[in-house]
Amino acid sequence: MKLGTRGRYAVMAMVDLARQSNGNPVSLAEIAERQEISLSYLEQLFAKLRRSGLVSSVRGPGGGYLLAHDRDQIRISDIVVAVDESLHAVRCTPGEAIGCRGDRSRCLTHDLWEELSNQIHLYLSSVSLGDVCEKRVLGTSGLAQRETYQGGSALRMSLGPTSGASFETPAERAPQDEVSH
Repeated sequence: MKLGTRGRYAVMAMVDLARQSNGNPVSLAEIAERQEISLSYLEQLFAKLRRSGLVSSVRGPGGGYLLAHDRDQIRISDIVVAVDESLHAVRCTPGEAIGCRGDRSRCLTHDLWEELSNQIHLYLSSVSLGDVCEKRVLGTSGLAQRETYQGGSALRMSLGPTSGASFETPAERAPQDEVSH
C-alpha cells in the first residue's frame, strides 16, 4: 500500500497552514511556494478540506485559509480521508464477505492486509496535526539519526516480534563488549 500524493500533499499543506497561520489567513499561493506543490492542485485539495470542515476560507485582500479547529483536534486520518485518499491495503471492499478473486472468494492473505489497513488508520487517527507541527512524532529512523548526531546519547528503541517496543537510555544499556577479569 502506498499513500498517494493527495494524502501526502494535503497533510503537508495542513501542517504548513497550522505552523504559519497564528490566527491569520494563509494564502494557498504561499503554501504552494513553501511546499513546492502546484497551486491548482492545492486549490482542489483545499476545496475538499473545506467541505469536510477542516479549514475555513476568508475572501478578499489578505484572505486565505484558516484551520476550522484547534490543530490538536485535527487528526491526520481526518485530513487523508477528507481528500478521498484510500487507506486500504486490500483490493476488495474492506469489511465485505465477498473477496477480490474471480470466484468472489478472499485470497489467502486477505485478513493480513485488511488488518494492516486497520492499523494504519488507527495510527493516523492517534496523531494530531499539532503532534506533527510540534515534532512529537518521531519514528525509529529519527531516533537512530539523532543518536548518530548526539554520539549515542539518545534513547534507543528496539522492537521485538512479540514483546512490542522497549526504550532504554544510554545509562540503562548493558555493556556489550565488556570482559570481566
